[in-house]
Amino acid sequence: MQYVDSWRTVAAATGAADRAAAEDGIRLAYRSAGLAEPERIVWADSPRAAVEAVGKLVDAGRSVRDEVRTHPWARERRRMYDELGPAGWSALWSATGAQLWETTAALADRIRSGVVADLARRPEDETGVRLVLLDAVLGQHDAAWLAAFDGRGGRLDGLAAVARHAGWWWPYERAVVISERPQELYRDEAGRLDRGDGPALAYRDGFALYAWRGMPVPAEFLEELNSLTPKRIREEENAELRRVMLEFYGYDRYLTESGAEPVHRDETGVLWRIAMNGDEDVVMVEVVNSTPEPDGTHRVYWLRVPPGTRTAKDGVAWTFGLAGEAYAPVRQT
Repeated sequence: MQYVDSWRTVAAATGAADRAAAEDGIRLAYRSAGLAEPERIVWADSPRAAVEAVGKLVDAGRSVRDEVRTHPWARERRRMYDELGPAGWSALWSATGAQLWETTAALADRIRSGVVADLARRPEDETGVRLVLLDAVLGQHDAAWLAAFDGRGGRLDGLAAVARHAGWWWPYERAVVISERPQELYRDEAGRLDRGDGPALAYRDGFALYAWRGMPVPAEFLEELNSLTPKRIREEENAELRRVMLEFYGYDRYLTESGAEPVHRDETGVLWRIAMNGDEDVVMVEVVNSTPEPDGTHRVYWLRVPPGTRTAKDGVAWTFGLAGEAYAPVRQT
């Protein structure tokens, strides 16, 4: 649908917020909910800073998130459900919000986890930080729902305006705390946070998340990726980080520099096994493309297969969803 791409852009937007437009959206959202406009709007450089700012509010009143966001959304969803029917609503959601839900929800969860990790320095602090996060309206990261509601009337225009121009925000009776958008966002083709040479998500105040193909990693971990050696990879005790090291280093390079020996070879390729202390073995099949490249060379591919694979043919067959004995290609391309 026409609205999906525009809301996908909103969800991934970086750079300074349009503060005037966002504040106009906040006031409209309050009026639409039948509330008096907030007396104060406090800006913060990141969701982490916003949570800290909420803790410092004086005489802000109670949270009005339900009035501003939860109840209007519920009414709008009910109206559309009644208008379109179950099948119609399901089709609309599939064509709009469902296209954005997985990546935006995962990103919001990562931001929450990052805020908790930074601010809950003692276990007993965690509940308080999480409770403040529950009061947040997610701004640009509410894009999935807003995509479904877009073009269906102006009942949520205030929420949509804030989302288009800013990040997360916390509505209270007399005050609002609102966050800037991130300065940087790096994701892989699957929409997961992913960067090997710096933060995958970064805000202007230094709040940042580090990830490799969606997996959270420490900042200092990334700094040593370019100086990895097979010995360093073998010595890493954390199995998940060791997998990241192997992916970054390259399985073929690791095998070559480790002096590994193949465990099986046949007409389909060569089977290699990397033993991992405290983790399942990494098993790879080395295959050569029978079709030559323009320069006459033949490209080598590495296929990761299940740890229990015993022959190269079984591994190649597994990539096609077949058992080894059923794999018998007429020709290779």
